[in-house]
Amino acid sequence: MPATGPRPLRADAQRNRDRLLAAALRAFSEDGPEATLEGIAKEAGVGIGTLYRHFPTREALIEETYRNELARLCDAVPGLLEEHAPDEALRAWMERCLEYMTTKRGMADALHAVIASGGNPFAHSREQLTAAITRLLEAGAGTGALRPDVDPVDVLIALSGVSLAAGRPEQHEQARRLLDLLLDGLRYRAPEDASPRP
Repeated sequence: MPATGPRPLRADAQRNRDRLLAAALRAFSEDGPEATLEGIAKEAGVGIGTLYRHFPTREALIEETYRNELARLCDAVPGLLEEHAPDEALRAWMERCLEYMTTKRGMADALHAVIASGGNPFAHSREQLTAAITRLLEAGAGTGALRPDVDPVDVLIALSGVSLAAGRPEQHEQARRLLDLLLDGLRYRAPEDASPRP
């Protein structure tokens, strides 16, 4: 008998879950561990029982909120590459990544509660982000728009640096300028004999 995965949610249940995650992201980003589950349920327009059916513990809601934002960021890559030239797709994605990193920092205290309870919300985030950057860099190198010798981990570290140096809302324009400088460096033509890193 073939194995079956979790049954897909009904459309109304999926809408409730999506609303809960959106409300949780806002609440945990703004209020950290002080955010209440009752307030999140109220903002999402559902009862507290509905919240607990989807997320049986506070830690489960925090962790899934973080993972959901990570998945949204990484899943955006194919669409961006369809809509834009590879270097422009990378620039658009970098801005989304900066927003994600800023949100993650806003959730830091709430995420610490998950870690303290034995969870590891960051287990696969570096690998997923690196894979997304790799796809964008390879697309750009394939068209000659981006240099072929860039380590995707270096790009991720550079983005982390921008988020730390200019991640506050009032620094948005400075952050955009730093991302433009980073992209200019990625467009710089490497020597003819340069080859992509293994």
